Amino acid sequence: MGFVRFLVIGFLVSWVLVVGGEELMGSPPVSPPCDFPAIYNFGDSNSDTGGISAAFQPIPSPYGDNFFHKPAGRDSDGRLVIDFIAEHLQLPYLSAYLNSIGPNFQHGANFATGGSTIRRQNETIFAYGISPFSLDVQIWHYDQFKVRTSDLYNQAKQAADRSKLPRPEDFSKALYTFDIGQNDLSVAFRKMSNEQLLAAMPDIVNQLAAAVQHVYQQGGRAFWIHNTGPIGCLPVAVMYIRNPPAGFLDQYGCIKGQNDMAVEFNKQLKDRVIKLRAELPDAAITYVDVYAAKYGLISNAKNQGFVDPLKICCGHHENDVNIWCGNTANINGTEIFGASCGNPSLFISWDGVHYSQAANQWIANHVLNGSLSDPPIPIAHACHKH
Repeated sequence: MGFVRFLVIGFLVSWVLVVGGEELMGSPPVSPPCDFPAIYNFGDSNSDTGGISAAFQPIPSPYGDNFFHKPAGRDSDGRLVIDFIAEHLQLPYLSAYLNSIGPNFQHGANFATGGSTIRRQNETIFAYGISPFSLDVQIWHYDQFKVRTSDLYNQAKQAADRSKLPRPEDFSKALYTFDIGQNDLSVAFRKMSNEQLLAAMPDIVNQLAAAVQHVYQQGGRAFWIHNTGPIGCLPVAVMYIRNPPAGFLDQYGCIKGQNDMAVEFNKQLKDRVIKLRAELPDAAITYVDVYAAKYGLISNAKNQGFVDPLKICCGHHENDVNIWCGNTANINGTEIFGASCGNPSLFISWDGVHYSQAANQWIANHVLNGSLSDPPIPIAHACHKH
């Protein structure tokens, strides 16, 4: 009996090994990391690493102080999600295309500027903070950058002359990231009814798709596209609201109607990305649900070690007096500076509009692994089609 049992167990073990081996051999191989040589980013203040600061008035201290120990052209106390992307891919932080002093473009460039929109807006940055560098202009900048750096690289006589320029062959191997659309919604909330915004959304989404198509035609193949975040949860959106009607705010204090519009925008963007995959057969396009990450953080702030997500770290906001981060105002004869809080790492909101470095790191940790992406692949594998 023992011998028979031994034979049966031996047969089962052999069968499992053989069948299991066949299953492993028949399954698709795990794709290797992509080894991106460069990142090219398009976006707004969520990913601007110095563009708007170079083009207009520099962003002042205490911006940047928590990590860079000085202003670094970023709307945060430190790093942005795009910085954590660069770190994750073992690449240097991106130099802003518009920064003419000391940039290094060997491993990419950042065309994003704070206040940028997908569609051109007939507004000035001085009136409403809307950047003149809309997405189509950023694409023009990319085209010019690609042509001019390739010419300079090929004309260079010595290696030192090429050391801060991208290799022409790297443009087709680079990762192209997009994080833009939030300001299109914020402008619409000021100027449009919900019905008008819904009617405009397909055009906004199509213009973003046109930018992706253009980069593809120029040789780009790997695209990492962020959707827009829960704009109704920004403290600046809710701080002036008094006695809201029932249902105006959600259970976390966010403006429900604005978030509903962001969700609809993201739905249309995801649908358009799916169509882009059919239109651009050689492209690997990843849609990244940043909204889910940000709203997940906001809705679970306390358990993640943060204070109330509607509290602002930098600036003076007391008794209906609002002095924004880095600004100074005279209140009843007393000069008050919009300073940083003592511990920015406890805050989700840095200045009422932008996220703190700690929040950006939390968000990056939850999107770079692919768990909130379509297809669900980590960013290091985003060159592979699925």
